[in-house]
Amino acid sequence: MSEIEFEKKLQAHETSIPGLIVYNLPVHGDNRGWFKENWQREKMIAIGLPDFGPVQNNISFNAKRGVTRGIHAEPWDKYISIATGRIFGAWVDLREGDNFGKVFTTELDPSKAIFVPRGVGNAYQALEDNTTYTYMVNDHWSAKAQSKYVFLNLADKTVNIKWPTPLNQAELSDKDKLHPALTDVVPMKPKKTLIIGSKGQLGNALQVEFPDAECVDRDTFDLSDPKILNARNWNQYDLILNAAAYTAVDQAETDEGRINVWQCNAAALINLSVISNSYGVTLVHISTDYVFNGTTLEHSETESFSPINVYGQTKAAGDIAIATATKHYIVRTSWVIGNGNNFVKTMKSLAEKGIKPSVVNDQIGRLTFTTDLARGIKHLINKQANYGIYNLTGDGQNVSWADIAKEVYKLTGYNKNDVTGVSTTQYYTGKIGIAPRPLQSTLILDKIKATGFVPRDWHESLIEYLNKEENSEVL
Repeated sequence: MSEIEFEKKLQAHETSIPGLIVYNLPVHGDNRGWFKENWQREKMIAIGLPDFGPVQNNISFNAKRGVTRGIHAEPWDKYISIATGRIFGAWVDLREGDNFGKVFTTELDPSKAIFVPRGVGNAYQALEDNTTYTYMVNDHWSAKAQSKYVFLNLADKTVNIKWPTPLNQAELSDKDKLHPALTDVVPMKPKKTLIIGSKGQLGNALQVEFPDAECVDRDTFDLSDPKILNARNWNQYDLILNAAAYTAVDQAETDEGRINVWQCNAAALINLSVISNSYGVTLVHISTDYVFNGTTLEHSETESFSPINVYGQTKAAGDIAIATATKHYIVRTSWVIGNGNNFVKTMKSLAEKGIKPSVVNDQIGRLTFTTDLARGIKHLINKQANYGIYNLTGDGQNVSWADIAKEVYKLTGYNKNDVTGVSTTQYYTGKIGIAPRPLQSTLILDKIKATGFVPRDWHESLIEYLNKEENSEVL
């Protein structure tokens, strides 16, 4: 006990292994002994400890100096502290990546603790008799979970750990003596990413940016079903990208459509927020300018909801549900164009058929191409930007649908004057079952630009998109 540093300030110290953090713990001593706050969530989160959500606490008693355990990399995070005695601890990064095989060693006594992220191999050797080693983890142990461990031999010559008690004199289990060398270790893969709505235009683009993601769609993954809360081992996921939505704006005004759109765009998202909060999964959700009435020339992330149709109402309600998740990004966009049926393809087809369409000229905004939208989402994740709402569309001049139609005609070699601009009122005259549309859809992009992401000019993206369409038709 004499070696414990009493009354030490709570401090966090990064190590040479990313995510592996050593903590100094205040220990208060007097003639009776000592006391410490071994785990204090609020204080530790404030100085950088991940809010990792422990669910199991374990204690390992080591009767003799020289008892040695490890090296085990587990599929969960771990917070280690010492109750009595001292250890020499060794940690080896066994995750995929450039740091694979990197080693960090230090001594721990009751005045220190260490946070060990998933996939970092953990080992220790008792430096005193009667050493009690405690640790909390954020998943429950099971034989099935143990099958996903990554093991490394304690005596591996590549990592070359300098054990205080030579291993030939230490107490080891037979299993720990038989673990493989580093050259034979299969690194632990990162946690999983799930794309919901993978068959849609954005879902296809997200698969390009997140090629290792699992992909599901509404026909195989019903967000509204409470069973999804236990459908997967969500502890093994760290990112959910929700690109699924009911987007039939006019159909949403019907009795049947109203039921479906509220279920899909609003009620079902409560389940996603529960998963996110329960397992610490980062949640990305796609929102829309339709949550506004379109009377403001440009919309910021802080503007209050004012939807003018059922679809917009459900998307606003969905944003509220998603915002209950601590780790969430709501990416608000508009006028989305990707692989599949969309406005640009329709105009190109009409031009090729010699049709002279009437297109609304009083709805103003900017196109957003799914390739750019997916890149922006990946940027937010990689940058670890602050959670919250981000507007993300194409940049450039604000234009009408008629302006875009004229540009498509021009870029595909047809006469842009074949497009006639009309007001929204004129366009829908005589039509029934039409939902009202916002007239101003331009979103302010300052917030996402401040993170270092520069949205492309929508016109530049349009040219690239049409060139790809032309090349694919030739092929």
